[in-house]
Amino acid sequence: MSILPKKNELGFFEIRLESIGGLGANLAGKMLAEAGVLGLGLNGSNFSSYGSEKKGSPVKSFIRFCDNDVEIRAHSPIEQPHVIGVFHEALYKTVDVVSGLMPDGILLVNSIRSFDDIKKDLKLEYGTLAIVDALQIAVEEKTKVNTAMLGALFRICDFLDPESMKNVIRSTFEKKYPHLVEPNIRTFERGYNEVQFKTYETPEDAIGKEFSRPLPLLGYETQEIGGVITAQANSILKDLSGSRQGFLPKFEQEQCINCAACDTVCPDYCFVWEEGEDKRGRKQMFLKGIDYQYCKGCLKCVEACPTAALSELRESIGYAESHWVKQSFPYIVGGIS
Repeated sequence: MSILPKKNELGFFEIRLESIGGLGANLAGKMLAEAGVLGLGLNGSNFSSYGSEKKGSPVKSFIRFCDNDVEIRAHSPIEQPHVIGVFHEALYKTVDVVSGLMPDGILLVNSIRSFDDIKKDLKLEYGTLAIVDALQIAVEEKTKVNTAMLGALFRICDFLDPESMKNVIRSTFEKKYPHLVEPNIRTFERGYNEVQFKTYETPEDAIGKEFSRPLPLLGYETQEIGGVITAQANSILKDLSGSRQGFLPKFEQEQCINCAACDTVCPDYCFVWEEGEDKRGRKQMFLKGIDYQYCKGCLKCVEACPTAALSELRESIGYAESHWVKQSFPYIVGGIS
């Protein structure tokens, strides 16, 4: 008798993880598949999809499970998952994270916000929503978000054995990083115990979320003749906010001595300056604030700041927008604004 709670027409139970590079979704997918295959004797497969292999870029990890008498012949990305795990809420801006979710599917989100707020943001109508504060757990245990998310996923996928996952954690870390074994097991257990659920009733005639695949802006129909890009190369319009991993710098104007140590270490166009005069009437550049469009939360500025002007802050929805000081770039995309 099958232990899988649901199957699609091919006999698969499918999970899709939505994340950004650096949060460990790729490794989480591998460990999840390994626990199901080695721990329960299921057939399973896992692979990930991402662009440039760097922190902040969107990542998808796919996991398929089926009974041991079923062969896995499908190796395409998962378009209609039974479970979706969202590692970072900033993905809402650029990725349709609930694309293709089954009508009775389960959505897991790393968040501290309310169920109804997340439901509204993602335009969910029915199904089960699960929330876990994976970031706070990871900070307290000095681990990563992925292990806490794995704990929550094991609570959701109750056919999986948590003990098999703990064995996978041990085998993954004990050779190279033995000091991380116990913290990661604690993180996994906290994710398992602290995840919360809310189910929105699913009508009998409910249909799942339509799957959509984003298309490139420049293709064979939309590219300029000869493949020429007419605008000069720049990254001024790039929004790096989606790459933040949960923290950003908080700026306190009254503590700032305008030493520019933060600007020296900042890898992007984050700090906004204006010319003024000091108490003696001498011209000087004064720091106005942070352009959070370009801030990816590396916090190098916090480490460099000699005063308490910059501090580490857990990111909350709307904070960056309300404290955003915009840069002024007169030369943009082929002209002067």
